[in-house]
Amino acid sequence: MLETAALGVPPPLKTLEANGPIALFLDFDGTLVEIASTPEGIELAEALAERLEALAERLEGRLALVSGRSTSDIATHLGELGVARAGSHGAERLRADGSPIGERPLDLPAEARQAAADFAAAHDGLDLEEKSHGVALHFRAVPHLEAAAIAFAEDQATHHGLWVKLGKCVVELVNHGADKAGAVHAFMLESTFSGALPVFVGDDITDEDGMRAAIELGGFGVIVGEREGTVAKYRLPSPAGVHEWLEL
Repeated sequence: MLETAALGVPPPLKTLEANGPIALFLDFDGTLVEIASTPEGIELAEALAERLEALAERLEGRLALVSGRSTSDIATHLGELGVARAGSHGAERLRADGSPIGERPLDLPAEARQAAADFAAAHDGLDLEEKSHGVALHFRAVPHLEAAAIAFAEDQATHHGLWVKLGKCVVELVNHGADKAGAVHAFMLESTFSGALPVFVGDDITDEDGMRAAIELGGFGVIVGEREGTVAKYRLPSPAGVHEWLEL
């Protein structure tokens, strides 16, 4: 059920842990780092990777990043992080030691990638982001192109049998099965996470899938920022608020 009333802040981690083990699933952009004008332009808090690894240790490994970015892209910013992580909206799933969970996800059809590149090239200000297992069109700098970008993505999805993912000023093409709910379910089947209370923290539309999965498994979601219409039980105001709540 979508939120209709104001949401409070989540209880402190120590309070949650007093009732049993918790498993944390954290989005990246807009949750751990502020959204930037381009995907490459993000600014990380000092020693963020080390702080996340310390948090994972406190939780006995029950921490996973679940991002729309590919795992290789996350590594360009955080290094070879010793934390479980899922990239490409949950399609890529890696344990903390880097070993994969499940089969390697399929790439997009070459024709869809080329069509996206051609579409971006034909529209000034539209930013193409190539991902390991998807492709994104960012229209933050050209909001008037939102409808055209979404219509293009929906046409490609129909033609190639793909999924469309909508986010803040971005539309993406991914293969079927690439969603954050699948990542949460896959991690919760791992012995490290099994039996814990799942908590999903994110800011965007695609994070709602992860929150729903957490709810299905007896946990809850935490929305970051002022976006309305969410299944989240609690709210944090910003990435800085997330850091404070996590005691990073």
